[in-house]
Amino acid sequence: MSAVERRREIVVRPVEGGDAAAVGELIVQLGYARPLEEVQGWIEELAGYAERQSVFVACEEDQVVGWVEVSLERRLQAAPFALIGGLVVRSGFRGKGIGRLLCEAAERWSREHGASVVRVTSRSTREAAHQFYLRDGYSQVKTSLVFEKRLQG
Repeated sequence: MSAVERRREIVVRPVEGGDAAAVGELIVQLGYARPLEEVQGWIEELAGYAERQSVFVACEEDQVVGWVEVSLERRLQAAPFALIGGLVVRSGFRGKGIGRLLCEAAERWSREHGASVVRVTSRSTREAAHQFYLRDGYSQVKTSLVFEKRLQG
């Protein structure tokens, strides 16, 4: 097998401060926008929440090609669960198993932190993402609407 044909190794590791710019680019690919300073600050603050939240990045060589964010959630009406709050793989790298590797990291972290269920939400228009989760063993358990209110001051 030639070097061109050989699949490059994907390494999944916890996010680091130096990943902020690449993570920010992927936030845009996910359909959101956040200033680089806010992304950098969020990553730096993450250490203070290590028992409740984590982010993993997938890297090919030195390039961040995806990330997943996972947190432990507690609700009065439900047993504790882990929530994948975001998952994105860089355009051009999708369909190569990177999303699966990121989900495995989030699921492993969830088990290690006592969760027996991992939940993920996905915008209704993201049909490819829905198919990915169904293929990966997730089940659709409900449909919800999201309401938001901007607070003044």
